[in-house]
Amino acid sequence: MQGIFMQLSVAMANVLAAEQVAEIDREQSMLLSVSNEIATTRDKKDLLQVLHRKLGKLFSFSHTVICVLNSDKKTVRTFLLDPHSPNQKHPDYPRLTQDVFPIDDSLLNLALHADSPVLFDAEMLVRESKGSLCVRINYECGIREFLFVSLRNGEERLGFMMMCSRTPNEINRQKLHLIQGIASQLSVAVANILTNEELERKIKTIQGYQLQLEKEKSYLQEEINDTCNYQEIIGAGPAIQEVLLRVSKVAKSDSSVLILGETGTGKELISRAIHNQSHRRDQLMVKVNCAALSPHLIESELFGHERGSFTGATDRRIGKFELAAGGTLFLDEIGEMPLDLQVKLLRVLQEKEIERVGGKAVIPTDVRIIAATNRQLWQEVQAGRFRSDLYYRLNVFPIVIPPLRDRPEDILALVDHFVAKYARKMGKAISGVSDQVLSALKAYPWPGNIRELEHAIERTILLAQEPLIRNIDVSMADAPEDAGPENGALPVEDRVKTIEEIEREHIVLVLKKCHGKVSGAGGAAELLKIPSTTLSSKMKRFDIRRNEFE
Repeated sequence: MQGIFMQLSVAMANVLAAEQVAEIDREQSMLLSVSNEIATTRDKKDLLQVLHRKLGKLFSFSHTVICVLNSDKKTVRTFLLDPHSPNQKHPDYPRLTQDVFPIDDSLLNLALHADSPVLFDAEMLVRESKGSLCVRINYECGIREFLFVSLRNGEERLGFMMMCSRTPNEINRQKLHLIQGIASQLSVAVANILTNEELERKIKTIQGYQLQLEKEKSYLQEEINDTCNYQEIIGAGPAIQEVLLRVSKVAKSDSSVLILGETGTGKELISRAIHNQSHRRDQLMVKVNCAALSPHLIESELFGHERGSFTGATDRRIGKFELAAGGTLFLDEIGEMPLDLQVKLLRVLQEKEIERVGGKAVIPTDVRIIAATNRQLWQEVQAGRFRSDLYYRLNVFPIVIPPLRDRPEDILALVDHFVAKYARKMGKAISGVSDQVLSALKAYPWPGNIRELEHAIERTILLAQEPLIRNIDVSMADAPEDAGPENGALPVEDRVKTIEEIEREHIVLVLKKCHGKVSGAGGAAELLKIPSTTLSSKMKRFDIRRNEFE
C-alpha cells in the first residue's frame, strides 16, 4: 500500500504540474491576446471594448473607470467612463466628467502608487469617509467592491484603473497577478491615446493660428488698400527723381534698405514703392512703428510670444516676422529701438531665424528688411544710443529723402494732388489755389514736410467757401523762429483748432498720465475705452512721438 501511495503521489504531482503548466500557458495566451488587441486600439472606444471583451472572461464586474494624472502632478481627471455604468442616472454623475480630484486624497494616492492591485470594500470606504466622489457615486448606485490597479509607462505614473463590482468578493482574487500584467499593456495604450489626443489638440491649435494668420493678413491687406493706397509718388524735380532711381536699382534685390529723412517726407511711401517693385510684391509688407510701442512690447510685436510667457500673455501670438514671411518687414523709426532689442534684431538678421518670447523652438524666417528713421543715425551710433554693427547691417543701401524745402519745384504738383483728393472726399468744388498762396507755399520752410502740407490743405478745404483758395491755414507751432512773414510765411487766419488737433492733444495728455503705457491694465487705451490697435493707429496718424509723453 505504501508503494502504491508513493506511485499515486508521483502521478498526482505530475497531474498538478501539468495543470499548472496548462494554466500558465492559458494565462500567457490570454496576456498575449490582450496585448495584441490593446496594441491595435487608437481611441477610448476601442480600448473600452477590449477591456470588456477580455477582462470579462477573467473577472466578474459591473463596469470600469480609468483616471489619469494631470500635468500638475497633483490632481487626476476621469479619462474613460463606461457608457453601460449605472452611475449615469446619478445627479452628480456630470461632475465625474468635469471635475479634477486632488491626489492628496488617501485612497486616490494609494491607487496611484500601489505596486500591485488593491481590493477595497465599498461600504467600509464610505463608512470611514475615505471614498472620493467617484466612490460615493458608485456606492449609491449599488457598487460594493472596488479593485484599483496603478497604470505606469516605465517610471512615469499615468493614473489608475478601477473595476467596480456589485457583489462583495465577486472579483477572483486568484487572478490578480493577471490584471497586473494586463495593466502594463493597458498603460501603453493609455499613453498612446493621450499622446494622440495631445497631437490632435496641437493640430487644431496650429490650424487655429493658421486661420488667425490668414485673417490678420486679410485685415492688413484691407488696411493697406484703405489707408496706404499709394498710386504714385508725386514730384518730377531732380531731387525726387534721384530717389526714384535708387529705388529702381535696389527694388529687385533682397538687400536691406535704410531710408533716411526728416519727419513727413514720405519714408513709408518709398518703402512701399520698393516692395511693390520687388519679387515679393505678391506677399505682405508689414509695418512696425518702433516709436509707438513700449520697450517691453516691441520684442513680442516682432517675434511673437508663447502663452504664459509674461503677464497678460493669455494666448500664443504670431510676431511680425512670421506675419511678413516671404514679404517685407518695414521697421519705421528704427532709431527709437532700445539697445537690448537691437542685439536680438541683429541676431535675427544674421541667423535668419527667430524665437518667440517664452518659446524654445527656432523658427526660420525669410523677410526683406527696410528700416527708416528721421534721426541722424550715425550720430546716434557715435553717441552710443545705436549699435554700430546693426547700423552697418541695415545700411546696405541707404536712400536719403530730401525735405520739402529742397523740392520747391514739386509743391505745385503736391498741392494739386491734395486739393483734388480732399475736395473729392469732402464733396466740394475746389479748383486750386491762387498764385499768391502758391508763392507763399514755396517760400514756407515746411518743418513737417509733405505731411504738414497735406494737413494744411485738408484744413483749408474744410474751411473753404470759394472755388479758389486765396488763403491757407498753416500751424506755425513747429516752424523755425526765423520763419516769420518776412521770410515767406503764409497768411494765417484766426487760429481755430480742428477736431483732429484736439483729439491729438487729448491722446498725448492721456499718454502722459499713463506714463507712456499704451495697452494693458492702466494703459491709455483702457482709459480712452478703445482697442490698443486703434490707439496705435491714431498715434501713427497724428505722428505722436514718444518724447511728447514720456
